[in-house]
Formats: sequence, C-alpha cells, structure tokens
Amino acid sequence: MRFLLAALLFVCTFHTHAQNMSYTISKDSVSGEKVFNGLVTLKDLNSEPTFTWMATGYNAYQPNQNTIGSLSLKLNHYSLVVFLGTWCDDSHDLIPRLAKVLEQANFPSTAITMYGVDRAKTTTNGEEKKFGVKFVPVFIVMKDGHEVGRITESVSKSIEDDLLGIIEKDK
Repeated sequence: MRFLLAALLFVCTFHTHAQNMSYTISKDSVSGEKVFNGLVTLKDLNSEPTFTWMATGYNAYQPNQNTIGSLSLKLNHYSLVVFLGTWCDDSHDLIPRLAKVLEQANFPSTAITMYGVDRAKTTTNGEEKKFGVKFVPVFIVMKDGHEVGRITESVSKSIEDDLLGIIEKDK
C-alpha cells in the first residue's frame, strides 16, 4: 500500500510538472547540450543541473551599483522580452549577468518574457518571427506593448549601462 501511494504521488507530481512546462527539451546536434525551446523562466534555467553556466556567470558578475540604482528607479515602467539559446556561448555569458542586474534592480520576474530557441533561432510557436530575431541572446525593452530598444548578442559597455541607455533615450 505504501509503495502504491508513493508511486501515485510521483506520477501526479511528474504529470503536474509536465503540464506546467511550456518548452521542449532536446539535445543539440553540435554541442550535445540540452536545448530549451519555447517559453522559459530564469527559474527553469537555474533549475537545470547541467546549466552550470548560470550560477557561475551570476556569481562572477559585479554590476555597477550606481547604474543599478538608476535602473531600479526607471526600469519598472518597462517589460523585457528575451530570446536565448541554451546551447549558445553568448547566452551563457549574458543571461546570468542579466539575471543578476534584474535582481539587484528589483525588476519583477513577471515583467520578463523569455524564450529559448534552437540553432535555427526558432521557437516552438514562432515568437521569434514577431520580434525579428536573427541572433541570440537578444534583450528587447518594451513599453506599453511597443519596442523601445534592444541589446543583441553583445553589450556596448555593460548590461546595466546599455539598458539604462535605452531607457534614457525613451523620452
């Protein structure tokens, strides 16, 4: 009886998790890494044990605190749409940094929409077409449903400085 109850609990937990997952997982043909394709969250990325690049990059990054202070006052009027490749070195570098910047700026996770893409830069539902995504990662800054700027593949100075620059140009 105890075994049956444990098995039932496991199946229900797995089924619930599978229903909440809004991305697919496959294996990259080049690197062999896991590819998350579709709507993902930072929590999803942090929860994947093979994505050690998340914790390593997050812990190593030290954002400029003056810029973080300015961002925390202004960024809450915006939302972000992010496209990344879990197989992509540039995403491995910038996504953990973005996570730290957003956390330190007290940016709500509910204001971030994030999509994982495959090597062809496509998502399971074609969201990349709506935003014209050709390269990853890309951080698209949105206000009232309209794009006000984006950071694509690399930063000019830093994530926090580039985000602040986009916001300051939006007057």
